[in-house]
Amino acid sequence: MSPGRKALTIIELLVVIGILAILVALLVPAVQHVRAAALRAQCGNNLRQIGLAVHQYHDHKRWLPSGMYRQGVNPWSSWLVQLLPFVEQQPLWNTAQHAYRQSAWPFDNPPHVGLATVVPLFICPADGRAGDARISQRTGHLVAFTCYLGVIGKDLTTRDGVLFRDSQVRLADIADGLSNTLLAGERPPSPDFQFGWWYAGAGQNFTGSGDMVLGVYEQNVLPVTAGSCAPGSYPFGPGSLNNQCDMFHFWSLHSGGAHFLFADGSVHFLTYAAAPILPALASRAGGESVELP
Repeated sequence: MSPGRKALTIIELLVVIGILAILVALLVPAVQHVRAAALRAQCGNNLRQIGLAVHQYHDHKRWLPSGMYRQGVNPWSSWLVQLLPFVEQQPLWNTAQHAYRQSAWPFDNPPHVGLATVVPLFICPADGRAGDARISQRTGHLVAFTCYLGVIGKDLTTRDGVLFRDSQVRLADIADGLSNTLLAGERPPSPDFQFGWWYAGAGQNFTGSGDMVLGVYEQNVLPVTAGSCAPGSYPFGPGSLNNQCDMFHFWSLHSGGAHFLFADGSVHFLTYAAAPILPALASRAGGESVELP
């Protein structure tokens, strides 16, 4: 130590440490808030890009994509597969078509490498699990996911929405108005990674429900066993990554609500208080009068 230079006393050192601790305590929540806001913005932007692709698809085909193909050349495939050429994923679309020519069963990989291919546009960055393909705890398949499910309507039995099994809804069929009709919304993949597959899936009763499409007041029609989720309807509300039963309703990892894509291509963040009006927003021609909160 240089002559005449004084070292910090223990008290001074403790004061400095205390000041640093306070600064960190103030900084961490602010950083977390900024990060959450950025993730929420990116998540909403993904849905906007999907909405643009849906309209481009409609311009090309004259109808909206089917929520899930059960019949036709690409059985079990989702509406998101049909959007691949319109979201700058032409090579993956070509790969999928080549795979279907080899096997009509999309759960065989190979040739269906798309089953385990992550498409960043189809996932919400707030869910770190969805950024990687994961093993389904029930079937053992390595699968990639989506956080954006098409809206069947009220539930899998009503088919009164715009995206359901083998649907071919035209924009002109949406009598309630494009700005008043839901097209898709957020719901993270299920905790066991069995539901939420973007490429293909069966869902409940082979309707795609719970996989790539969902009702806003969805029914649980899976076999009820000890410890399983209760039957009945599941409205829009908060959820948890650890609760299997939350696969039956729309929710997100954002605070207070979730993003929804409307048929006009707009994206709105709806709070959970909007749950009572979602059945009206989910129908394409119900004649309901609804005002967004």
